[in-house]
Amino acid sequence: MDQDATKAPEPVSPAPGSGDGARLTAAEVAERAGLGVDRARRLWRTLGFPEHGESRAYDEADVDALGLITDVLDEGILDFDIALNLARGVGLTMARLADWEVGELLQLAEETFDQAIGAGGQEPSAWLAEQYGDRFEQLLLYVWRRHLDAAITRIQASRSGETEVGTTDLTVGFADIVGFTALSNEVTRQRIGELVEIFETRCGDVISREQGRLIKSMGDAVLFVNDDPLAAVQTAEGIINVIGRDPRMPDVRVGLATGGVVLRLGDVFGPPVNLAARLTQVARRNRIIVDHATADLLSPDVIEARPLPARPVRGFGVVEPVAVRRA
Repeated sequence: MDQDATKAPEPVSPAPGSGDGARLTAAEVAERAGLGVDRARRLWRTLGFPEHGESRAYDEADVDALGLITDVLDEGILDFDIALNLARGVGLTMARLADWEVGELLQLAEETFDQAIGAGGQEPSAWLAEQYGDRFEQLLLYVWRRHLDAAITRIQASRSGETEVGTTDLTVGFADIVGFTALSNEVTRQRIGELVEIFETRCGDVISREQGRLIKSMGDAVLFVNDDPLAAVQTAEGIINVIGRDPRMPDVRVGLATGGVVLRLGDVFGPPVNLAARLTQVARRNRIIVDHATADLLSPDVIEARPLPARPVRGFGVVEPVAVRRA
């Protein structure tokens, strides 16, 4: 689906999931799906798939996929820009998930390949997809539907408040590993990979346990949100307990800030997000620093709050952070 149709045809390669049945060009797919070829190309690129010029690199599955989007657009509720944004979210998420799954299982597949199927000429990666693809697909749909229901419930609950339209009041948490850059120069790449994996896994477990949501992981840091400030503090304490207090792991710092944020494309945006990240820069090792908006929402019977000296925080001027801990 190259924009430059004057290029020489590229070698035929099967489209995702189509096996050896690729026999359609991009223009034929677009026509059969009921989309203009320009729109079809944009959707294809947004989904994260490579383009194949005028080669016969597409099959019926590609027609069906784009046809689904055509049906949605024909209903008149979603416009094309919204469809592109949804496609972008699906493409990015599925690409990362596929890389994650294959990376996790490929070594195992290669180790057990000969014993499992013998020398039949099949590649380990193909065997992996054949063995587990259908079951992963079922799990994927189940998890997606559960998260979809939870997201709808959160949106409905947020509408009952007095926040500005398009925003939701949340407590945002940012936890990062202390001295990660220096640490990465001192240990092996394998050890760094293990530390990052343990950090992400343990943080994710704590965040889920406290009814929060892991928004994203950045290797040496995680961004999470909680509806309840106390739950956010408990999440921060849990992260410190499972990471910072483990002698085998590096120390961490956690910053929390509360206020209106915008939920967009699976991410969160707004001043509380930036402030939470900035607060980690002034936090001591294995300590929780919060803004006054968060501190004011915490019961003194449960959480002890101690104002710290005012200091400049980039983008926010002079800020008086608050150190908190369980009373």
